[in-house]
Amino acid sequence: MLKYCSVMNMKKQLRGSALLVLATIIWGSAFVAQSVGMDHIGPFTFQAVRCFLAVIGLIPVIFIADRFKKDGKTFWQRWADKKLWKIGLLCGIPLFLACNLQQAGLVDTDAGKSGFLTAMYIVIVPIIGIFLKRKPSILVPVSVVLAVIGLYFLSCVGVTRIHIGDLLTLGCAFMFAIQITFIDLYASSLDALRLNTIQALVCSVFSCILMLIFEKPTAAGILGAAVPLAHTGFLSMGAAYALQIIGQRHLEPTAASLIMSLESVFAVIFAMLILGETMTPWETVGCILVFAAVILSQIPIKTKANA
Repeated sequence: MLKYCSVMNMKKQLRGSALLVLATIIWGSAFVAQSVGMDHIGPFTFQAVRCFLAVIGLIPVIFIADRFKKDGKTFWQRWADKKLWKIGLLCGIPLFLACNLQQAGLVDTDAGKSGFLTAMYIVIVPIIGIFLKRKPSILVPVSVVLAVIGLYFLSCVGVTRIHIGDLLTLGCAFMFAIQITFIDLYASSLDALRLNTIQALVCSVFSCILMLIFEKPTAAGILGAAVPLAHTGFLSMGAAYALQIIGQRHLEPTAASLIMSLESVFAVIFAMLILGETMTPWETVGCILVFAAVILSQIPIKTKANA
């Protein structure tokens, strides 16, 4: 029986890991779209519209998914869950702060350095875990160190100056770490699609407020960024964050954050494929180290049973 449970747990972990890898592929491609979108509209406008598109895209998906559920509840009854809205707000606020700090940071820092600084949540998540009295696998600290070195090689070799955008992006990493932790603590029993819809709605509403205060959006600007907005809205915010919620249910949060750091690797790959950029030897080494860190973090460690 113990062996059966162990096999089932491993299958769940592999499934969760696969879903998170798929999410990182989407996020990696979205990084290029975010940079392009900034040529037309401001960061708050971009996030407000992007997250609103995610909500619009998720509603019909939820409606279809509900038709396969057998709990006897209607479409609207499933929305009448106070815990769902409470956790959606709790996860949506750090997500709103993270997305906007990242987008604002891109104004003053290059995309490669932004990718590295954003991925620093892989260091912050286990630190938060210490305060929650969580002891990670012995291989996780080694994986974190490998990933940080790899991400530096991938994004920051030759960088000598610190800009205000760098500090904003570090704040983004801290907020993403909080969102990852909240998802781990509170989202395991909730409807992933509905939870993602609510956190996207929260992000859109707060971003819209900042947009109206600090920016002057125009229809022409939004239409000019239509393709990046659609990509980051429907796929990155809509699909990928739902995959994150589902995938994290079967993984320890530090291991999950390490997998999600692959976003930087896929961002480089998509930049090569879409923008025609080339990978330097340092970037190649960085990719290998990050992949090695993720694989190492997923190796199960057998512990001796108490006598």
